[in-house]
Amino acid sequence: MNKNQAWVLVIGVLLIGTVFTASIYFLVQNTLQRTMQPVESLGRNLSTQVAEILNPTPTILPSPVTVLREVRNLARLETIQFSIEKVITAETGQGVLGSLLGDRLLFVGHGEVIAGIDLAMLGPDDIEVKDGVVYIKLPEPEIFIASLNNEKSYVYNRETGLFTKGDVNLETNARRAAESEIEKAAIEDGILEIARSNGEKTLYRLLRELGYPEIIFIQPTPTAP
Repeated sequence: MNKNQAWVLVIGVLLIGTVFTASIYFLVQNTLQRTMQPVESLGRNLSTQVAEILNPTPTILPSPVTVLREVRNLARLETIQFSIEKVITAETGQGVLGSLLGDRLLFVGHGEVIAGIDLAMLGPDDIEVKDGVVYIKLPEPEIFIASLNNEKSYVYNRETGLFTKGDVNLETNARRAAESEIEKAAIEDGILEIARSNGEKTLYRLLRELGYPEIIFIQPTPTAP
């Protein structure tokens, strides 16, 4: 064997060794990947389970049973709606120790008040047709709905004392007060008078369409203060 043949043999052995080593390397890498995948998957699943335990997703299961308590026929003529905002201050424990034991919040309440006339209260004696003229005495207008809009209402600010966690009922009381004040404000702003006026206009157009040329609304007798 001459020197050239020897070098060829050496180079061939080195190439074979390189290819073999690369094959072993890739084989080991594939084996490790296949081995680690279940471990990584198990770790992710375990993390997900721990997260669900610490922060459980609420499950809502409505009852399949429905109880119908009452059915009423309504003939309400809704004629006006007010959207009102009121700011309510609710507080407890204010005074000398207010900074230690007090609780105070500012609540911004958005609400809707709907008023109109309940035509179910209209009786035969309240309508009279004489010489082609219709005389109508409408029932008193009333508030149908006065409620808070929970999506728009919010606590603007709250301050609690150093040694108290706050009154758990304070916000609830503020919401009730806001609802009451919203209805009161609507009445003070004349919602009932507007409800009567709009109701008369609606019924006037309706009766004219029915062929009555003249409609007179009899206003209620003012009550003595």
